Amino acid sequence: MQSKDQNQAGQPEERSSMHLNAMPKNFLVPFLLLCLKSWSLHGYKLIQMLVDLGFPSIDQGNVYRTLRKLEKENLISSTWDTSEDGPAKRIYSITKYGETYLETCASSFLQYQHMLRTFFQLYTNAFFPFPSPWETEKSDGDSAE
Repeated sequence: MQSKDQNQAGQPEERSSMHLNAMPKNFLVPFLLLCLKSWSLHGYKLIQMLVDLGFPSIDQGNVYRTLRKLEKENLISSTWDTSEDGPAKRIYSITKYGETYLETCASSFLQYQHMLRTFFQLYTNAFFPFPSPWETEKSDGDSAE
């Protein structure tokens, strides 16, 4: 019996580039909370900010489902804004509990940042084991002083 990751010839199937480039879904929550840290915003503006922050593609329905979930979990709150012409807009704000959760995310991301830095140092050394010319010059310059 073959593994589901192998084709009929027994070779591992290539993962689609979509999966390789996909951002983990759990990044959506901390970025939404971070966007709401300084401003109260409606969903469309939040989606625009996520795109500006580097999210390659946004499923708008998923953003609104996530906002409803965050509100149920008391990480954000919302009110209806009827001050402008046109239909009322739901305006989202972060709660104190949401700010605490955001601080926890930031702390976790610092740990991940350290791990990723270590990974890329090891990765670079594995594929490029020789020091680059600018590293050689830097170390030569340090020893001359």
